[in-house]
Amino acid sequence: MKLITETIEDIEVLTEATSNGGKAYKIRGVFMQADIKNRNGRVYPVETLAKEVKRYSNEFINKKRAFGELGHPDGPTVNLERVSHMITSLKPEGKNFIGEAKVMDTPYGKIVKNLIDEGAQLGVSSRGMGSLQSGSQGNVVGKDFYLATAADIVADPSAPDAFVEGIMEGKEWVWDNGVLKSMEVEKYKEEIEKTRRAELAEKKASIFKHFLTKI
Repeated sequence: MKLITETIEDIEVLTEATSNGGKAYKIRGVFMQADIKNRNGRVYPVETLAKEVKRYSNEFINKKRAFGELGHPDGPTVNLERVSHMITSLKPEGKNFIGEAKVMDTPYGKIVKNLIDEGAQLGVSSRGMGSLQSGSQGNVVGKDFYLATAADIVADPSAPDAFVEGIMEGKEWVWDNGVLKSMEVEKYKEEIEKTRRAELAEKKASIFKHFLTKI
């Protein structure tokens, strides 16, 4: 299974005054899209996405534990220490899935609020696990797709974070005693640790080149 992330830049930011004189922050927009080839060359069949969104809503949104992080995490597990918002709604609208999230008063949530106050252009990035099959339209996401979070909050998807996202999508993940681990990372880490300092830059470039062949 591969870690699959998809970024959508066009989201709406909502703020409203609270009874204690503060502000409540929400984001809303298209979180996921089906039956259309996205910019990553992938297609999510509407049946696959609808089924998984229903499961995600029942198990996470309805139980108030559908969290997202700030930035592009490097794995499929939501890290509670980096949580910035709670997804409160994810509903189908044609082939789109419209989501809404409440920015929380966590350390990373406060960063998001500051970014909004300063006029930052934010986007959302869904994160899940699944297999890919080549089709006439592109890479079709398999029926085994598992949605880890409907939306992480990201800023400027063309920036270095998107570079990390592209690399992470190329990794293969496996279940090992209930923990998801990357098969490639440990191998690369061992190679780097064995490399002499004078040859480190060349080794990193070589590893990066090899990594690109996995994407």
